[in-house]
Amino acid sequence: MSIGAILQITAYSVPQMIVGRIVAGIGNGLNTATAPVWQAETSKAAWRGKLVVIEMICNIAGFSLSNWVTYGFSFVGGPVSWRMPLALQFIFIFILFGTVPWLPESPRWLISHGEIDRAEQIIADLEATTIDDPWVITESKEIQWAAQFERENGMSWMELLKGKVGAGNTCTIRRLLLGAGTQAMQQLAGINVTSYYLPTVLTQSVGLGNSMARLLAACNSVSYLLFSLIGIPNVERWGRRKMMMYAAGMLSPAPIHPGQCFCYLMITILIRYNELPGYSGSKQVASASIAFFFLYYIFFGIGWQGVPWLYPTEINSLSMRTKGAALGTATNWIFNFMVVEITPIGIQSLQWKFYIIWTVFNASFVPIVYFFYPETADRTLEDIDRLFREDAPLLIFRDKDAIKEKRPAKYIEYEETQVRRNSSVISANPEAMKKRLASMAKANEEGAWGHEEKV
Repeated sequence: MSIGAILQITAYSVPQMIVGRIVAGIGNGLNTATAPVWQAETSKAAWRGKLVVIEMICNIAGFSLSNWVTYGFSFVGGPVSWRMPLALQFIFIFILFGTVPWLPESPRWLISHGEIDRAEQIIADLEATTIDDPWVITESKEIQWAAQFERENGMSWMELLKGKVGAGNTCTIRRLLLGAGTQAMQQLAGINVTSYYLPTVLTQSVGLGNSMARLLAACNSVSYLLFSLIGIPNVERWGRRKMMMYAAGMLSPAPIHPGQCFCYLMITILIRYNELPGYSGSKQVASASIAFFFLYYIFFGIGWQGVPWLYPTEINSLSMRTKGAALGTATNWIFNFMVVEITPIGIQSLQWKFYIIWTVFNASFVPIVYFFYPETADRTLEDIDRLFREDAPLLIFRDKDAIKEKRPAKYIEYEETQVRRNSSVISANPEAMKKRLASMAKANEEGAWGHEEKV
């Protein structure tokens, strides 16, 4: 990223700028494929979703900052109007240089590479306990078992490309497709129709002036950032499935809930009347459409900004987690490229009909997520491995344990049994052990109560 940034800042020709973009893109791709995996593998189940959502909110903060920088420098002439905004990225590159060396390695990666002692120490440090804590021993053994199972049954990229499904019923290809599917759906939700081209949309489809369009795009990015904060406490409370379905669709537990589909439907209708020759209320409907662009960002920020980056790191097995995250990231950027390429042409040639595409896509996401996507909230990564080893049905909505927001009681009971079994090892922190068993028993009771209530 540093080399790419330098090439772009110092560019005096288009070829150099293109090379700089490619180099920076490779660096950014490595970051976006690695960071969610590292967060998922070093986080507690209760914090995993929150941390990845916070990461994506930082992404939105950068997007908002870039909008305001672009708006501010639009009043400046000469090369400084684009060289300075490009140079500002070094602030964040220097932060990465200063902080990443201090971060611990993923304990799951260490165990998969045979460094068990070091992994157990990191697990203990993350849990603020000692390495002889029975929970640490249980967690380590679970990861070791999963790593060995994946070592024996996992597949390489070449084997996947040849269509092999692997032994041991790890559902590798299915899990890869589920993870990459969330990233494809994120882009097909139409976010980059507005993220990249909101000023263009507001000038060509709505009829605003260039300066006002840029100002509204910058203001919209602030709204996007603020409402994305709602996802932090609710990504575990509502679960991944409901976050995606409610944000994409038009219905929720509330009687009327305008989601992304509804927003694009209203944008389509309003822009249709705005473009209707001789329509007397064109100015009013154009102004009304702006509100639905803002509202769309709110729902996308809550439901679809963070979950698609989180889901591939959770749904894939240990040996395929990095590959799954890389495939998900590649899918995101490929569909991103497609949307960005077709948007200006689509607006010019199809006009208001162009927005029907995104209305239909958002409507389709609700049944896709409902029928095929298992819940990953409040599960350990090993719980998810166990789900697929136990022949999870393709139409996952049939398995009530697989779609509930709270961790199924059978997983809690299994973990508690393993911890008690490993408690024969004398713990240096018996009080912590008592508290842990008490919290696990409480979670077990809550999970059972929630199951009985649904039944």
